[in-house]
Amino acid sequence: MAEIAWLGHACFRIRGRDVVIITDPVGPASGYDIGHPNADIVTVSHDHPGHNALDVLAPGYRAFTGPGEYETKDVFITGIRTFHDTEQGRRLGKNTIFLIEIEGLVICHLGDLGHLLTEEQSEGMSEVDVLIVPAGGPPTIPVQVAAEVIGQVEPRVVIPMQYRTEQGDREREPLERFLKELGGAHVEPVNQLNVKKSDLGDTMQVVVLNPRTKA
Repeated sequence: MAEIAWLGHACFRIRGRDVVIITDPVGPASGYDIGHPNADIVTVSHDHPGHNALDVLAPGYRAFTGPGEYETKDVFITGIRTFHDTEQGRRLGKNTIFLIEIEGLVICHLGDLGHLLTEEQSEGMSEVDVLIVPAGGPPTIPVQVAAEVIGQVEPRVVIPMQYRTEQGDREREPLERFLKELGGAHVEPVNQLNVKKSDLGDTMQVVVLNPRTKA
């Protein structure tokens, strides 16, 4: 079983039986104060403020910051090169999508993806169980494009991130616009997702997480 908690913005804590992963560590200037969490593995999708606050983490982690294939602590990680905009990164730079294989699950963190996936990229993501997707619009993908990306990947679980909350991202769109794009159903937020492969059905599920501080 994997435990997934949202710490705010694009920062998540993914916990397996013997390993803790932090994605895109976020600093307190964002409005989210995650404390100084311990992690074994850290992924950084791109080197922009709000995604690269390695200084807030307790020492002792291994960081992955770009494309490639990695293995540590029985976790397999694949970084896929993408871009933060629709112009091959000329405006906002590069982005790395991370596929994290943990506890029999494939969890995909899109980072600050700025475009639809290419056929090659989507083929490399065909086994994704849980997709963590930007849901608050620019400077990442608009919500309509986010819905298209979900259709390209066809995950079993979708977790939105980087939308307007009381703590931060106040310049982003509210979550309701994203949910409306996916069909309009209200989703009751939960504090964390505990998930294992056998729990997953054929119908896609949207899971909304409350941002948790002081990880």
